[in-house]
Amino acid sequence: LRELAMSILHNGLLQPISVRKTQDGRYQLIAGERRLRACRMVGVETIPAVVYEFTDDRTAALGLLENMQRRALDPFEQAEGLRELLAMWRCPKDIAAKRLGISVQTLRAKLRLLLLTDEERELCQSAGLTEGHARAVLRIADPAARKKVFETVVKKRYNVSQTRALVERTLRPAPPKKTPAVMVRDARLFANTIDRAERLLTTGGGPATSERGEG
Repeated sequence: LRELAMSILHNGLLQPISVRKTQDGRYQLIAGERRLRACRMVGVETIPAVVYEFTDDRTAALGLLENMQRRALDPFEQAEGLRELLAMWRCPKDIAAKRLGISVQTLRAKLRLLLLTDEERELCQSAGLTEGHARAVLRIADPAARKKVFETVVKKRYNVSQTRALVERTLRPAPPKKTPAVMVRDARLFANTIDRAERLLTTGGGPATSERGEG
């Protein structure tokens, strides 16, 4: 913000802010909050502005879009803002996405972030995890498994690609347990020994029987 203020001081405000006129004769800011704050920092009292005649819905949408384009904005704040807009507009997601200028897939992906618990959100924020990390881990439905993956990602400082790979391994079904080859070989050897003993006893005229069962 300080760098922007110095640029405005030396070069002027290159991009006007956007406002709309209210019923009481004042002007409400639609877009350009950082530019306005930067101008105030360096004592600029008069700046160019474009006046629009927007409805409340359109004004809220433009303000949200500007915030979404700021790098420092938390992805969970974006998701909450989108949820508020949907509640205000009361329209299907595809129509809302068109109004916002984003794809419906992007809108759904951002809203899915709200499925994370407060604890998981705090973990993402404190560890500096990105939206990509959160969306990858959200594929895991089981809360305990999801928590374990989050802890691993934070502990080992995984990037998004490594996190996706970990999620894939977690979701992969466990292979069926195989009977060790040594046990199978020993069991066959034991059975052959019993058969041989039975034949020897029978040949020698003695009574000999054997039974096999699952065990």
